[in-house]
Amino acid sequence: MTRGRSVFLALSLLVPARIAVTKEVRLSPAPLPMPTAAKLPRWRGFNLLEKFSRDWSNGPFKEEDFRMIAELGFNFVRLPLDYRCWIVDGNWRTFNEGPLREIDQAVAWGKQYGIHVNINFHRGPGYCVNPPAETKDLFTDPEAQEVCALHWATFAKRYKGIPNERLSFDLLNEPNDMPNETYAHVVRLLVAAIRREDPDRLVIADGTRWGNKPVPELADLKIGQSTRGYAPMWISHHKAPWVNWDETWPAPEWPKPRTLNGYLYGDGKPSYAFPLLIKGTFTRETTLGITVHQVSHKANLEVRADGVIVLVKEYLPGPGTGEWKTPIWREEYGVWQNVYDTEVLARVPAGTTLVRISTPQGDWTTFQKLRIAPWPGAPGREAVIVPGAYEWGRTQETFLLGPDGRLTAEKGAPEFDAARLWKEQIEPWKALEARGVGIHVGEWGAFNKTPHAATLAWMKDNLANWRKAGWGWALWNFRGSFGILDSDRTDVTYEDFHGHKLDRKMLEVLQAD
Repeated sequence: MTRGRSVFLALSLLVPARIAVTKEVRLSPAPLPMPTAAKLPRWRGFNLLEKFSRDWSNGPFKEEDFRMIAELGFNFVRLPLDYRCWIVDGNWRTFNEGPLREIDQAVAWGKQYGIHVNINFHRGPGYCVNPPAETKDLFTDPEAQEVCALHWATFAKRYKGIPNERLSFDLLNEPNDMPNETYAHVVRLLVAAIRREDPDRLVIADGTRWGNKPVPELADLKIGQSTRGYAPMWISHHKAPWVNWDETWPAPEWPKPRTLNGYLYGDGKPSYAFPLLIKGTFTRETTLGITVHQVSHKANLEVRADGVIVLVKEYLPGPGTGEWKTPIWREEYGVWQNVYDTEVLARVPAGTTLVRISTPQGDWTTFQKLRIAPWPGAPGREAVIVPGAYEWGRTQETFLLGPDGRLTAEKGAPEFDAARLWKEQIEPWKALEARGVGIHVGEWGAFNKTPHAATLAWMKDNLANWRKAGWGWALWNFRGSFGILDSDRTDVTYEDFHGHKLDRKMLEVLQAD
C-alpha cells in the first residue's frame, strides 16, 4: 500500500523482518488528503471502540492504537461514541468534561500520527441501533432532536478551527429502515446546529436501512454519506451471538456456490413454478425429510422418485388451531399464510437416480431444510441441507447429490460473488455519488467464527470493488473479533506484534489495497 510517506527511519533491528511496513517509522506524519463533501478521500483504517457503548466500555482511547495504525500504513480512525459516556447522572443536558477530554486526546493523537479522526455518535440522544432503546425517539420527539443537536453543537464548538483534513463528523450510526424523508429531517436539524458553530466542518451521514441505503434527499446539503460492507451477513456475521443463526447452517464459502432457494411455487405462480430436481444414485433406501416452514393460501407438496409419486401432502392454512404452529392472516392479499415448521417424510427407493420436489398445485410453500438419511432402522449417516437463500421469484434448479449427501448446483454462476456485491452494494451509491456526494465505507468486516479462508477471499473482493469505486473504508475493528489484532480466531496462526496477536494474512490483504 503506497502512502507517499517521505521521511522514514529504518528499524530493522527492532521489529521482525517479515513485517515489511514496520521496518520504518515516520519522523513526521505525511500530509493528510484534503476531503470535500463531494469527494471523500480513500481513507483506510479502523474503528476504535473505547466509547462505543457505555455498558461495554468508557475508558480513554489508547495512544498505542494510533501509533500502530500509523506504523502499519493506515490513515483513518472512526470513533463510534455513546453520548451516555459524557453526560452526568443520566442528565442528557449536562456534560462531564473528563470523558470529553479523552476524546480531545484522540483527536490530538490523530494529528500527531497523521491519522484522520472521524467522530460518530453510535448512540445519540434518542437513537441507537443496539439495545437498550432510548426513552425518547430521535425521529419523532422534538426534545430528543433538540438535545441531539445540542450535543453536536457542543462538539462543533469544541473542535472549531481543526481542519477537515484531520477531523470530520459522522452524525448517527446506522439509522434503521425508516423513510428517507423522516431521516433527512433530523439530519438537517443536526447539520444546522453544527454549522451555526462551525460552518466549514465536514459532515457525513450514514445511509438508512442500517447504513446500506443511500439517501438522495440529502444531496443538496453538501455532506458526504457513509455506507457499509457487511453484505452478505451470512458471511460477515456467521455465528455472531447478537444475530439469529442456526447450528445446522453450513460454514460460509466465498464466492458462494449456488444453493437451494427455500421457495416452492405452485400453479398459482406459473412463471415461477419449477420443481427442485436432485440427480444422483440413492444407493440404499432413503428417508427424504422436508421441514415445511410456511404455506400461502393452499398448496400441496409432492415428491417423485424416478417419476413415481412417493409423497403427497396437502396444506390448507386457516384460522384458529390446526397442524400449523402459527396462523397468519395477510389482509393485503386476503389469504392465510400460516407457519408450520413440521417435517414430512418421503421414502426414496434404492437405485433412484432423480428426485423431484414440487408444489404442483396451489400458491407457494417454503421449507427450512432437507434431511437425507437412511430409512429408519438402516445404518448410515444423514445429511442436512438448508436453503442458502429465500429469494422471491427465483426459480428452482437442478442439483447433483454427492456421496456425502451434499448438493451441488448442476450449472449456473455463483450465487454470491464480487459482481453481485458491485451490483447490490456499489451501484446504488455510485448513482448518489454522481450527484456530488462523497462516499466512504464506515464499517465492514467479518466476525471471528467465519472461516478465515472465506473471510480473506470476501475481503479481497470488497476491497477490489471499493478501489474501483474510489472509496475508502474503516474495518470494524482494530483490536477484537473483527480485527487484525487479538481477534481470537481458531483457524489463524498469529504473530506477536507489540504484545498483540497479529493476523498477518488479513493485514497483508488490507495493506495490498
